Amino acid sequence: MDRAEKKEFVTALHDVFEQTSVVVVAHYSGLTVAQMQNLRKQMRAAGATVKVAKNRLAKIALEGTDVASIGSLMSGPTLIAYSDDPVAAPKVAVAFAKDFDKFVILGGAMGKTALDVNGVKSLATMPSLDELRAKIVGLIQAPATKVAQLTTAPAAKLARVFQAYADRDADAA
Repeated sequence: MDRAEKKEFVTALHDVFEQTSVVVVAHYSGLTVAQMQNLRKQMRAAGATVKVAKNRLAKIALEGTDVASIGSLMSGPTLIAYSDDPVAAPKVAVAFAKDFDKFVILGGAMGKTALDVNGVKSLATMPSLDELRAKIVGLIQAPATKVAQLTTAPAAKLARVFQAYADRDADAA
């Protein structure tokens, strides 16, 4: 990379650090190219992104951002995974780390909050935004469905009573 490319890369990475909601830092030494491609594919499917950056450039990009606390994690062969959904990147990273021992999660940050390994793992166990939205919609719909059942139930009972009287009168005649 020449100087202009480095400056452009640092600017782009700085923008990512300012706009993203969660960043996970991990060591990837010993992973094969196929495994890295698999990780990138899984992250992309979850709405997250993986970047391998020189630590020096990443530290420069971190300056002045909310996630600057992860600068101390940038040593050795590190990669960063980030997503707008606060659960997507940690969830994929933790699942990938279970399958591949050479992928070691170092920590991360969610906004101004620095996360250690256990923080990333606990974040990964939370439901995603889509799952939470589905639960909220389900909770909102359940009372509406019950109200509809309650309003139609008396009419249905009344209709059954009238039908019973009609049947009794028909039998009597």
